[in-house]
Amino acid sequence: MRILGIDTSTNSTSVCIIEDDKLICEYTVNTKKTHSQKLMVMIESMVKESDLNIKDIDAIAICIGPGSFTGLRISMATAKAIAQVRNLPIIAVNSIESLAFNMNLCDKIICPILDAQRNQVYTGKYIFENGEFKIIEDVKVVTIDELIDELSKTNKEFIIVGEATNLYKEKLDNLKNTYIASVSKNVSKASSLCDIAYMKFKKDIDVHNCYTINPMYIRKSQAEVQYEEKMKRLENGK
Repeated sequence: MRILGIDTSTNSTSVCIIEDDKLICEYTVNTKKTHSQKLMVMIESMVKESDLNIKDIDAIAICIGPGSFTGLRISMATAKAIAQVRNLPIIAVNSIESLAFNMNLCDKIICPILDAQRNQVYTGKYIFENGEFKIIEDVKVVTIDELIDELSKTNKEFIIVGEATNLYKEKLDNLKNTYIASVSKNVSKASSLCDIAYMKFKKDIDVHNCYTINPMYIRKSQAEVQYEEKMKRLENGK
């Protein structure tokens, strides 16, 4: 089974193709170019370099968020278009569990963090037990100070992974029971996305089609928040 993985939930754009438990090809680019500039070029190039055709793909793994609102819309539209034309299933994986899988077989509790703006992070907690990936705490949004306070009050060990580690490194360094993942692990990777998607597909979990798949929005976009604040000011001014 060949799965095309697409992740534009963060600053990086990552795509890959796996065949069962074999990685065929993976492209990850972390530059200032927009996802709309990179995504289709990367997919087309990757398929060509893999000596494949888009017709050879059996399913699509998509990162549904949380993350960049614009990025999620771009990857979702791309996945839906390909799936509709080829009548392919789409497997949903959230960005936090995908990041956690970058640290597969780690013996500590994995705590991914992504910037949610306004001093907040998207996070969750995961662990590998006897080689099995398990959820301790599902996706949530909290302030970075709340998360640090929570982690500091336990004697358990954590490994922090994700783009927001750079943003809050100084605060995280003060924690005695946490470790920050290496640079290569802090970038969202489509290969981790596909690993989880393949496991889900075999268990018939989070498998959708182009009409039922939707992004995961934990909170409102900045534009929506600003609009609501503007409307409140207008109402109060009446």
